Amino acid sequence: MKKRKSIRQPRDLGLVVAGAMLLTILTFTFGCGDRNTYAPPPPPEVTVSQPIHRPVTGYHELTGTTQAINTVQLTARVQGYLEKVFFQDGDLVKKGQLLFLIEPDMYEARLRLAEAQVLQVQAQLDHAETELARFSNLVKQRAAAQTDVDNCRFQRDNARASLLAAQANRDLAKLDLSYTRVTAPFDGRIGRRLQDPGNLVGAGENTVLAEINQIDPIYVYFTISETELLRRIQATGVSPTEAEKLKIPVYLGLANEEGYPHEGYLDFTGISVTPTTGTLLLRGIFPNPDGKILPGLYARVRVQKLDSERIAVLVPQTALGYDQLGTYILVVNNQDLVERRGVKTGDQVGDLSVIEEGLQGDEWIVVSGLLRAIPGAKVTPLRKPAEEATAVAQPGKGSP
Repeated sequence: MKKRKSIRQPRDLGLVVAGAMLLTILTFTFGCGDRNTYAPPPPPEVTVSQPIHRPVTGYHELTGTTQAINTVQLTARVQGYLEKVFFQDGDLVKKGQLLFLIEPDMYEARLRLAEAQVLQVQAQLDHAETELARFSNLVKQRAAAQTDVDNCRFQRDNARASLLAAQANRDLAKLDLSYTRVTAPFDGRIGRRLQDPGNLVGAGENTVLAEINQIDPIYVYFTISETELLRRIQATGVSPTEAEKLKIPVYLGLANEEGYPHEGYLDFTGISVTPTTGTLLLRGIFPNPDGKILPGLYARVRVQKLDSERIAVLVPQTALGYDQLGTYILVVNNQDLVERRGVKTGDQVGDLSVIEEGLQGDEWIVVSGLLRAIPGAKVTPLRKPAEEATAVAQPGKGSP
């Protein structure tokens, strides 16, 4: 039977511990000569530019609705059966164009009867005048009594009155006959017909046959608040009545259009302010040769302010920020620190906004990299000219 060798555990464990301590000492000794130190990152880069100084004209931006310059409901003014319709629903029609025909035969017969009565009464008048002249001569010759002359004068005067009545009846018959032909009162676009051929129209009622709109040019109605109205009157000294004569430029944009591509002018102002809304009604007139602007559309309206051209301070719209305190701009000062400046904006000029209050005009404002510019923090400003910085700041061309 063999004997097992004894395990020298204490001696082996001491060697392991001693080796670990030696390795730790060597690592610490060589590492002390190359200790890592924290280096803060450089300030973030942002694009800055000074505001643009440019002459601008002020505008009022309002909302309104379009309306046809003329709208007429064609009605049957005489009674009869509708014989013919001479248009297709929705046609463009010209002034004087025949649209409906109400049976004219009866009215033509009435006209001939009235004309015959005129001829009959005219003959009676001629005879009465002849008799009056003859008996007047006989009275001078003492061959007739004065009563005969008076009777002839009465017959003549009565015939004259009858002739006037017969002529009036003839004119009324002509007028009724003309009403059988319903024509367009102006150039425009006609809607659908409301009565079909064969129907009796004008029988003791106001029978509407169709409706016509004239939309070239076209009106746009909008309102201005009394506060702004009084401010403009005080600033310019021009009353609403005088403003009508100046043909102030008005620009129009529809819901599916960018900007204000249609140009017209102010041609009417209301005569009183509406008490319930505190607004004054205004109207612009716009050319509409292609008929694309229909009545009843929502419209964005821009009206030029009188005597409003001035040198303004403008910044890119992308440089504006918004929070609970209002609109602001981030400014980089002489120490490259970011500051928040509360501003009041004015009119919009393309991709620029007018700054009414908050800037002096010589500051360096952040136009690109706004998310990296934190108020109170230091940044690395990249200064660029205003025009170049504006292009960089446009969506898709600059950093956020």
